[in-house]
Amino acid sequence: MTIRFNPFVDLKAADTSKRYRELRDHAPVHWSDEGQIYTISRHEDVRTALKDPDTFSSEAMKTVLNSALTVPINPRYALKLLSFLFHTRINPLRILKVGNLISLDGERHNVLRKIVGKGFSPRRIGDWQARTHAIVEEHVARMRKRDEIDVVADLAVPLPTIIISEILGVEPERREDFKRWSSKIIDLASGAAKENFLDSGVLDDVADMFLYLQDAIKKRRSEPQEDLISQLVDPKQDGVLDELDAINFVILLLVAGNETTTNLIGNAANALIDHPEQLAQVAADPSLIDNVVEETLRYEPPLTVAFRNTTRETTLGGISIPKGKFVALLLGSANRDEQLFEKPDAFNIHRDSSNHLSFGFGVHFCLGSSLARLQARTALVALVPELVEFRRRGAPSPLIDSFLVRGRQSLLLQRR
Repeated sequence: MTIRFNPFVDLKAADTSKRYRELRDHAPVHWSDEGQIYTISRHEDVRTALKDPDTFSSEAMKTVLNSALTVPINPRYALKLLSFLFHTRINPLRILKVGNLISLDGERHNVLRKIVGKGFSPRRIGDWQARTHAIVEEHVARMRKRDEIDVVADLAVPLPTIIISEILGVEPERREDFKRWSSKIIDLASGAAKENFLDSGVLDDVADMFLYLQDAIKKRRSEPQEDLISQLVDPKQDGVLDELDAINFVILLLVAGNETTTNLIGNAANALIDHPEQLAQVAADPSLIDNVVEETLRYEPPLTVAFRNTTRETTLGGISIPKGKFVALLLGSANRDEQLFEKPDAFNIHRDSSNHLSFGFGVHFCLGSSLARLQARTALVALVPELVEFRRRGAPSPLIDSFLVRGRQSLLLQRR
């Protein structure tokens, strides 16, 4: 059986379950001529690659995310890029070489993770529990008064936007800018703007974000405050980041802590609406909320794929992969592997979902996983009793246009 699969295209499909199964059954280590990439779909193989950073380098993440900037040179592109570099005063060679937590390996990754990890210790995450609860209650209280709601716009978007903004020390009036910037980054890296770079206007938004962050970093270095940016750049700290490293981490946090948490909450609510019998069980027994979060992470993870490149010739799943090849690790497919999960294409809050790989595995395990779980759990505790009173309004919303993240543009509901 001949399988054709290009992760840069096929991961955008509304339903990927059939394609995942085809890959696992017939081509678990699949070469795509079109995408020039190996695709890995079985849980055991994906986990093996994730825990071996010496062979499967995360440098590929930087290459994939920067690929939107490597369009053919023409006068319009050159003018846009020169304008961006002029306004931000950034060395173009430096910006292409610099990495962040998801694209670095070895000692450099360990040092950077230690510095930024100060803001994600169990104590720090615990400090945000009361604030998360207050934000959720404020937004759900408004939803209770309406007969029509959008779970994404009314709760899933504002909650992580506010939390991440406050963690970083961003002024309230700039929160909408931060949300727009994070959406544009996803669009540029893996969505429509990647194919329409010059006309999307995304580079102007990225320039605005860089300028804001450059100014914020400058202020925190001279007058540190009680926020994460200060922790990263305060010269009195033992370990600090330079300007571009700090900006890169903030951008990563915007996407990983904002977009993916929004999609985790939205995907969970969507799955419960599609499975009213399980929604009723959770409403009757809120202790099942943690199960809902973990099963959502397995069933429809907000991040569907991780990219790696091979540093040496290796064998995976019985297939030889040459040195220097790009590899797509399909987290979404690994989470639906029949070898670990019975009836994997079914949403089941009563299963043990603990072996999912949605937060990665090994040295690159997601630093913000506890914060994402805290927000999703708090949101669902307040939201589930309301969801039983609602039903879907109209057809399901389209997915976000991205091969990297997975979530719906909206979740429109109306009271029964």
